[in-house]
Amino acid sequence: MIFLRTVRVSVLTLLAIPITAVPATPQAAAEPRKRPQAGAGALAVRALGQLKVAKPLSIRGYSHRRFQPRWAHHKGRCDAREVVLARDGRGVRRNAACHPVKGRWYSPYDGKWLKSERHVDVDHLVPLAYAWRSGASKWSQARRRAFANDLTRPELITVSHSANIAKGGQGPQSWRPPRRSHWCRYATSWITVKRHYRLLVTRREKAALHNMLRTCRG
Repeated sequence: MIFLRTVRVSVLTLLAIPITAVPATPQAAAEPRKRPQAGAGALAVRALGQLKVAKPLSIRGYSHRRFQPRWAHHKGRCDAREVVLARDGRGVRRNAACHPVKGRWYSPYDGKWLKSERHVDVDHLVPLAYAWRSGASKWSQARRRAFANDLTRPELITVSHSANIAKGGQGPQSWRPPRRSHWCRYATSWITVKRHYRLLVTRREKAALHNMLRTCRG
């Protein structure tokens, strides 16, 4: 693993939505027409070039338990999943236990609007098993827990259950969002997460990310 030189705040880091900036009725991440800022593609290409390229590590020893608690509590009774559902939804109402009981959610992967929390998932953009093979197997339990509950980087996103199942634990060389218009944001977000956590990329993964970045404007 290499240690990358600290860089100045870029458009990539601006893609992350800090929890402190979430309004009472979150709409930012549920806006289907929102696109990455101008120049995001060029910055992402530069950041991608800084990532270590290597063969994937062994999956040996992996389990969800190595990232526990996967949904840690952040504010009162609210865990990370519940915070993301409130952040990404529209008109979200929660019960006394912080669980969403009403709302609408937009899934950027496939362009679906969903009216029931039962039909949505909070996806780990870089899947836990994929992160394990990219270097997380060498982390401490505390760092893996922070990764699985990261509300600052674009690692957690609300998507349809069907899209999440189709994606599984695959990387961009094997799976891409059905909506081509989301490829730029998906690729820049993936690179943002990998750069922050100093995770390696494979050659095929890097090529796939480059291909998706071609859809960016500027």
